[in-house]
Amino acid sequence: MNSAYYLRLSADPLLAKLFENSIPYELKEKANIPLALYTSIMNQQLSTKVADVIYKRFINIYGGLEPTPQQVIDTPVEQFRAIGLSAAKAGYIKNVAQFAIDQGLDLEQLKAMNDDDIYKYVGTIKGVGKWTIHILLMFSLGREDIFIPDDLGIQNAMAMLFGLDKTDRKKLRADIITLSEQWSPYRTYLCVHLWQWINQQQSTKTTG
Repeated sequence: MNSAYYLRLSADPLLAKLFENSIPYELKEKANIPLALYTSIMNQQLSTKVADVIYKRFINIYGGLEPTPQQVIDTPVEQFRAIGLSAAKAGYIKNVAQFAIDQGLDLEQLKAMNDDDIYKYVGTIKGVGKWTIHILLMFSLGREDIFIPDDLGIQNAMAMLFGLDKTDRKKLRADIITLSEQWSPYRTYLCVHLWQWINQQQSTKTTG
């Protein structure tokens, strides 16, 4: 666990609210890169609760085991539709599986690449955009300095935390990128704690 990030960020008075009831977060590598990409695709525009249900249904297709790319290719689109995936998402998942077979999506292979090379390589898969690659870098490859300025949760959290105007989304994006730079090289952890904090704020509003 990287305790250096926690000592630095939690000691910053600008981030005090984020760390009031927090504990250090540990980034971990995930060996199954295709599965990580399938999961990110499935999770897009879904609540955590719904995404968890669909993921379990997906794994259950394969007897509760992580599928090989070939198994995903061999699964009819109709079977993916039956678990709640759109036709587009089903197609994107198959694109990832085919890319893994044809080009390779091995953990050690990607670990040898820098961030920009990974964006270029994985970004050639139809249906895999920047947000999905950001999540891959963070939570499958353990890269510590990834920032997602286009994520709505990050935007809302930083706007609330720093009193930023959300009416001009382009300016807000530029402002939060500028702000985030002072917490490099630990911006992945910053994002994690921003997500945790904004979820707490929303939960409080719901139950309050």
